[in-house]
Amino acid sequence: MSNSILKSEDSPLAVTSQTQVTEDIPAGGIDPDCFDWHEVWYPVHYIEDLDKSQPTRFTLLEQDIVLWWDNKEQMWRAFVDRCPHRLAPLSEGRINEAGLLECPYHGWAFSGTGKCDRIPQQEEGGKAEVSQRACVTSLPTTVRQGLLFVYAGSSENAAKTKVPIVDILDAEKDGWICLNTFRDLPYDALTLMENVLDSSHIPYTHHGTVGNRANVSTVELEIVESGKWGFKGSWAAGPRKGTLGKQDTIFIAPGLMWHDLTSKQFGRTLTVVYATPIRKGECRLFARFPFKFNSKLPGLFLKLTPRWYSHIGQNSVLEDDQIFLHHQERYLEQRGGSANFTKAFYLPTKADMFVFQLHSWVNQYSVDPFLGKTLPPPLPKEALLDRYHSHTKKCASCSTALINLQRLRLGIAAVTALAWVLLPLLTLIYEIDTIAISFAILAVISGASIWFGLGKLERRFYQGRSVPPRNFPETIR
Repeated sequence: MSNSILKSEDSPLAVTSQTQVTEDIPAGGIDPDCFDWHEVWYPVHYIEDLDKSQPTRFTLLEQDIVLWWDNKEQMWRAFVDRCPHRLAPLSEGRINEAGLLECPYHGWAFSGTGKCDRIPQQEEGGKAEVSQRACVTSLPTTVRQGLLFVYAGSSENAAKTKVPIVDILDAEKDGWICLNTFRDLPYDALTLMENVLDSSHIPYTHHGTVGNRANVSTVELEIVESGKWGFKGSWAAGPRKGTLGKQDTIFIAPGLMWHDLTSKQFGRTLTVVYATPIRKGECRLFARFPFKFNSKLPGLFLKLTPRWYSHIGQNSVLEDDQIFLHHQERYLEQRGGSANFTKAFYLPTKADMFVFQLHSWVNQYSVDPFLGKTLPPPLPKEALLDRYHSHTKKCASCSTALINLQRLRLGIAAVTALAWVLLPLLTLIYEIDTIAISFAILAVISGASIWFGLGKLERRFYQGRSVPPRNFPETIR
């Protein structure tokens, strides 16, 4: 059991007593030649998507954990998701009236440190709960930049290991407007990192969403600095044929990267991506898009856009490459994986410099979070495009919007059906003129149209489109 829990100085959830990160140990452990994926802080949830009234389950590096709000200490906790009694998942339990995490099987209850507080079945005066065997393993947690982080390795190393955050956002706190999203993806964390480090795919893969084939140009990438910690790179010309200016890229091992772009036309834009490993062939993406605009109007527009609505569009962008990445990593595995990437891939241009550097880092530091494991069989397209289980049900804004949308559809259906049934009756009883009848019929037709339109919107919370916009015939655009 570990009592090492960190609280963030910039978190509104932090209490007065704080444990500061001293950063004595690099992420990945002290071995200079090997990167240990457990000795890392990982984001597991946006705070705004967590419910303080109930436990939340997550899987980190194949370890099931339960996240819950400790009201007594006013902080988020992370436990290994197993009751020490009969190994029931604590995430299926509840936070009881005393603020303890209660097992759903026999009611054993645990305090925020992981200590067992009560065993309802023991005789009066019994002390079985004081045994170390009655404790739950607690993992260190901290809140930074709106994200809950969990430390997967030795708890004594947590306070000495830097939390991977975007330093720019702390150094220059004023003026940023940030959009964010997350999704559980059907491919590895390293596959996600490989993809988002590669800016050259955007005009083609995301044509029709956030890219345009007309903007394709030579991509000359350079590595500025590298090490076990990751690497820094630059693209002097930058995207959109050099019209936006230089783009800098930072990769913080093992699962954080961001592109930093400043242009005279729009201002400063960051594209931030975290890749949190769940299990072999699955990771959770956290994407953040901080903006500093030159004018106030774009920022005002973004502030007024509902979070759930922006998530629908962001899910569409993710699905542009979801299917082929799922299969691509299996083809790479068949050809020997990262250890053989120079033979499996043909990388003749500088556009692939960051991809080359990432796989070189993997080989140099013996990076393998799931050593000896192989990818599961490929999923069908319908499963790869599932939005509900990979995002909607876990997102506070999208799940609430879906419930409200379903209620609205039901209300419109009921009113429209009632109007349709009563219209002939009212016509017979009251001598309604033709104009009034026309308006009534129009109202029924409008109600039905709204109902069908909301149905299309509702489906976007459940499933992505099977044909990406890049493959639409040009005449449809």
